[in-house]
Amino acid sequence: MTTPKAGVRAQPLIAVRDVEASTSWYARHLVNADAVPVGHGVLLWFEVDDFDAAVNRARSLEATVLAEPHVNPAPQHREMWLRDPDGYVVVIASADGEAAKSALSTT
Repeated sequence: MTTPKAGVRAQPLIAVRDVEASTSWYARHLVNADAVPVGHGVLLWFEVDDFDAAVNRARSLEATVLAEPHVNPAPQHREMWLRDPDGYVVVIASADGEAAKSALSTT
C-alpha cells in the first residue's frame, strides 16, 4: 500500500464496470435521474492542507470554476467546486472546522 502525498486526502471514489448501469442505479436511489448526465453523478472531493495554494493552482490551470471559494457552514470548512477536463465535478476543501478556527484567529 502506498502512502498518500502529504497535504491531500482523497474522498471515496467508485470505479465501475458499466458507467451507464451504475449511474442509472445511483440516480434511481440517490438523485433525480433527469438532473444527472450519464457518468457525471459522482463528485470527487479532496481535502487539502493548504487550501489557498490549491485554489491558486486551480486558477493557474484555468480550471472551470463551478463555485468560487466559500465556507460550507455544516463542516465549517472552505471549498471550491471545479469541473475537470472529463466533465466530472471536483471539490477541493480545507479540513473540517478550518474556517471556524481561521475566523477565531482573526478576531
